[in-house]
Amino acid sequence: MKVTTKTHTAALTRGYTIALVAAAILSTTAIFIHYLTETYHVPALVLAFWRDAFVVVTLLPVLARFQPKLLKVERRHVPYLALYGLVLALFNSLWTLSVALNGAAVSTVLVYSSAAFTALLGWWLLKEPLGWVKLVGVVFSLAGCVFVSGAYDPSVWGANLLGILCGILAGLAYAGYSLMGRSASQRGLSPWTTLLATFGFAALFLLAFNLAPGGILPGSATRPADLLWLGDAWAGWGVLFILAALPTVLGYGLYNVSLTHLPSSVANLVATTEPAFTAVTAYVLLNERFSLIQIGGGCLILGGVLFLRLFEGRSITSITSLTTSLRRRNKT
Repeated sequence: MKVTTKTHTAALTRGYTIALVAAAILSTTAIFIHYLTETYHVPALVLAFWRDAFVVVTLLPVLARFQPKLLKVERRHVPYLALYGLVLALFNSLWTLSVALNGAAVSTVLVYSSAAFTALLGWWLLKEPLGWVKLVGVVFSLAGCVFVSGAYDPSVWGANLLGILCGILAGLAYAGYSLMGRSASQRGLSPWTTLLATFGFAALFLLAFNLAPGGILPGSATRPADLLWLGDAWAGWGVLFILAALPTVLGYGLYNVSLTHLPSSVANLVATTEPAFTAVTAYVLLNERFSLIQIGGGCLILGGVLFLRLFEGRSITSITSLTTSLRRRNKT
């Protein structure tokens, strides 16, 4: 029992650490996207397509060279991975639409409603435990996101019904991504195999979204030629490639790895630290200042994650002590 408990505790610690590192890396994507949209005015869904496509271009040769066995996928898993890729593509699209309709602050809060969605759906679909501790973590994280994003200001919520709906659906799609990642690990799929396959399918779906007749989706290509929006702007292509090769591959890859150690609801809660990391990154690289309220929000998010981790550690210790006591009693 001691060995099992130590192993479980070590796995939890490893999972929390990996998820925090993933959130920190993913938080840097905002810097790259901000640069590309402000400098080159790349349509959002065109940017999302190339980001996903470059993930495949980056990861495929690396796995082929160092871990070729990870490129083999059993036929029975292909439909599942295609569905997983569709969920990722929908998340990217809905989040982009939410930003366009609501603004950054409201869309950030709405997308991190995924913490609550993931906890509830994980309990319903994956039979993950849902107790008061996890619910407290959800409340802390959501409250922290409100303060970090500035959505506590009523004027920020002057969005229409369609915008709010897109934001909530983006949170639901992100929850679906987390749940499917956890399910993929339970199916025995490597996190890196899953990452390559899902981004490959997502790129195909995003290509279809961009080629929809008449550019009916906001931020999509109005004509096929718009897919090459950057043209001969090689610096822009370089930044886009770096966005895919570094923060996206590492961020999503490590997040998928954390799902092999943590329940999807816990991993998603840890991911809500991303807005706090983004605030720090923007302060350092873009000289953006944040208020005491935003700092307090970041502390709430981190506090919720630490509370969850510490309580889990105590729960494991209590279970171990109870088991030991019962064993001694049975021996006597």
